[in-house]
Amino acid sequence: MIKKYCKYRVLVILCFVMGIGGIFSNAAMASEEMGSLNVEFQYRGRPFSITGERTALHTYVFNKGAPQKISITTLNWAPYIGENICKQGWVQQLTVALLASRGYEITATFLPWARTIRMAETGSVDILYPEYFIEPTAPSDVYEGTKRVEHLALSRKLPGGNIVFMKRKGEADRYKGNLLNLENEKIVVVGGYQNTPEFDALMDMDFFDISKSVDDLMNIKKLINNRINLIIGDPAVIRFSIASGMLSQNEKNRIRQSIEVVQPVIQYNHLYYAISKKKPFWKHTLKLVNTAIKEFEASGLMFDIIKTVNRTCGYQMNEVFEPRL
Repeated sequence: MIKKYCKYRVLVILCFVMGIGGIFSNAAMASEEMGSLNVEFQYRGRPFSITGERTALHTYVFNKGAPQKISITTLNWAPYIGENICKQGWVQQLTVALLASRGYEITATFLPWARTIRMAETGSVDILYPEYFIEPTAPSDVYEGTKRVEHLALSRKLPGGNIVFMKRKGEADRYKGNLLNLENEKIVVVGGYQNTPEFDALMDMDFFDISKSVDDLMNIKKLINNRINLIIGDPAVIRFSIASGMLSQNEKNRIRQSIEVVQPVIQYNHLYYAISKKKPFWKHTLKLVNTAIKEFEASGLMFDIIKTVNRTCGYQMNEVFEPRL
């Protein structure tokens, strides 16, 4: 509040200037945020310009007034997708484009991951995204004694990203492309995140010496401070965590110069849409989504959208197009 800092008359003019500046700054930020909600693309020779607006806390409506309605839920997982990042990430831009091309009004909510899963498996929303491949044996955390695939149907695959180990630069590692070489290795993971089926199965068996953190930036700090030897994660997410972290520029540079990806990569994880089977017309939704994905991929529009967002926003995500590099 401006008044809080204007106790003395000598500061009135300064505070007034600061207040006006803050107003213009906030307006510019609001304008920028609203601008980032535009989704523009060419489809079947027709230009689309889809506008999104925030209608409630963490809730956005795109293509308002379209004849069909669909509800989707996601998480903050920058730079793939995020409520407060540039253009809300390429996953959001692509998702809106796919669904708008099918005549949907889209209501998208950003929530913690566990809650998004619950909403999709219980049928509170039509689609959960982005999702990794769901193993047939993966248990539901919502309905005890059932499998996730009993409640969710996966779409055709989308581009995704690598899952890798990262280590302190120049240090030897035991991985060599075989997880079994890492028995009792000190590895840090983000709690609650899925990695790869093989790694997660070994982790559940206590094969590794696992440390858990709340996010990738905490993992990086543990690595730099020699508390663990390996991070597992998506390098694009890890890079973004460093770039957007509350760190000085010198500290960011020091971290970037101190870590490196362990070769070979563990796995390339495609992304998917998970359609809720609790919805009465879920098979119709799945068919429409799959048809849109197939057409966007065949025409090159899918990668055009991804490349445009990443170039415009400065996201370093070459792994989307070069899964083995």
